[in-house]
Amino acid sequence: MASKNDGMNSTIGEGSVFEGKFYISGSLRIDGKFVVGETGRVKTDIVAKSVVIAGTVIGNITARSEVKLLETGKILGDVNAPSVQLQKGVVVCGTFNISGGHKKDAKKVIEESYQGTSSQSEAAEIRNIGSR
Repeated sequence: MASKNDGMNSTIGEGSVFEGKFYISGSLRIDGKFVVGETGRVKTDIVAKSVVIAGTVIGNITARSEVKLLETGKILGDVNAPSVQLQKGVVVCGTFNISGGHKKDAKKVIEESYQGTSSQSEAAEIRNIGSR
């Protein structure tokens, strides 16, 4: 169940089935997989274990496992997940934050990798690739 502090005001529990129109004001949390079909239109923030988008979403998407954006998917908002799959034809206006399953902030993982793994041979290889 969503607490008052996490900004969610609507929750659909795992194992629930829903079809048709659903109106909420604010954010929606799904404890399981959330699918927006080709003709689906959603205007809210989505938080779920797994998200599949084939329709239109206006709002941010946060998935604990993965986000799949199918060729007819359209998103106006940010996508945050450990894994994102994009098919050709997807339209997105927003930012992606893909953590790769790391517990740390993605920005810190990248900065630490850049600062800690660069050696002379790697730097030379990078220069060689750039000059091809």
